[in-house]
Amino acid sequence: MKFTHDVIVIGGGAAGLTAAGGCALFGLRVALIEARKMGGECLNDGCVPSKALIAAAARAAEARTPTRYGITLEPPKVEWTGVHKHIHDAIAAIAPHDSEERFEEMGCEVFRDWAQVTGPQSVEVGWRTLTAPRIVIATGSQPAVPPIEGLDDVPYLTNENLFDIDELPDHLIIVGGGVIGMEMAQAFSRLGSRVTVVEPGDLLGRDDPDSVAVVREALEEDGVRFVKGRAERVSGEAGAVRLETGGETIDGSHLLIATGRQANCTGLGLEGIGVAMGKGGITVDDRRRTSVKGIYAIGDCREGPRLTHVSGYEGSNVALEITLGLPAKVDWSALPWVTYTDPEVAQIGMTEAEARKKHGDKVTVVKETFHDNERSLAEAKDRGHLKLVLKGKKVLGASIVGKNAGELLLPFAQSITGKSSTFALGSAIIAYPTRSEISKAAAFSAWEPTVFGAFPKWWAQTLAKLRARLA
Repeated sequence: MKFTHDVIVIGGGAAGLTAAGGCALFGLRVALIEARKMGGECLNDGCVPSKALIAAAARAAEARTPTRYGITLEPPKVEWTGVHKHIHDAIAAIAPHDSEERFEEMGCEVFRDWAQVTGPQSVEVGWRTLTAPRIVIATGSQPAVPPIEGLDDVPYLTNENLFDIDELPDHLIIVGGGVIGMEMAQAFSRLGSRVTVVEPGDLLGRDDPDSVAVVREALEEDGVRFVKGRAERVSGEAGAVRLETGGETIDGSHLLIATGRQANCTGLGLEGIGVAMGKGGITVDDRRRTSVKGIYAIGDCREGPRLTHVSGYEGSNVALEITLGLPAKVDWSALPWVTYTDPEVAQIGMTEAEARKKHGDKVTVVKETFHDNERSLAEAKDRGHLKLVLKGKKVLGASIVGKNAGELLLPFAQSITGKSSTFALGSAIIAYPTRSEISKAAAFSAWEPTVFGAFPKWWAQTLAKLRARLA
């Protein structure tokens, strides 16, 4: 069969762009299809705008502390038009990295239209039929909207329209205490909004509870109010929204639904050609292959973790498999994620609870606080800690809460995957004063009972006696 392309990639977000770009750089004929905005959710509605908003909020929060380090600042004046411009300037600055022109320069043929998969090796886009021996589905996800009574009749926000609002909310009600909910709660509170977060379960439920407790305290200090309960009914209109939980009625100006994501995997024709679907999206194996030979699914559209760096990782793996024939299985043992509140919450590998559930009393935990870190004390930013989860001397996971916690994950990624060790980290020379010294301290603590154990002490004392006799 004569194919129009070597590979067809459907989706121009983090996963699809990585796969398409990688295949094109190896010289393959790549068709890249994207009907919406290039860059996907991360660039346009997620990581980039949210972190820009968080940066603006941090500037306001710093100015609200009148005197620090002997320096007095004027109270902040928040102009939403300026914050809005900063957010969209950030998107515009990064957009060329994900642009149609850039990927055409790499060698991709880019189609800006909707795709329909018509067979294991064929895709219709516009009025054209494309064929290739490999198809990669990378269609991402969309906000998951829960069944709340009255929600369809009330204007509400998700991450897809939050960053386009033309005024700072007076009182923002957030349904959902996950990553998006917590990040946006603190950011808008720091910018001057009243914020109420409604969550029936645990805040940041996949993170270590000790770390989450530190973050909750920080958000409450910033003025965020938490209501434990399920959103049952919504009523009102633009600028005046009422939410009922069963135990409490909350009146606000804006409503943000932040209850997770759901896969974009319907309407593509996949079910018609036999691609299996699961509860969380397209079903794939550990090489991201679907149930139909030659078709892969990567990123948020398939079952599995939904993170931008995971999408990039899977895109790279699939590109290597398609171009070089190297089977690349995913490995989540050192999967990191970060919630960019202040302080940040960072996790890699297993939490303490996950490790104890799997390994029982074989698990030990080393905990170091930033209050013992001299850089943190010098900056008066010493809130938080690092928990190192171990089985023997092997690192199973690390949970960190503190300023720039996400920047401290790298050495533990190497330790978990066996590319380094706690002994190597504990004996490394770390620049002083830095926050990364806490990582060395935790790693050394894991070895301290061995290094200063009975035999090393006996040996040191024996050498001392020998030297005394020979002197």
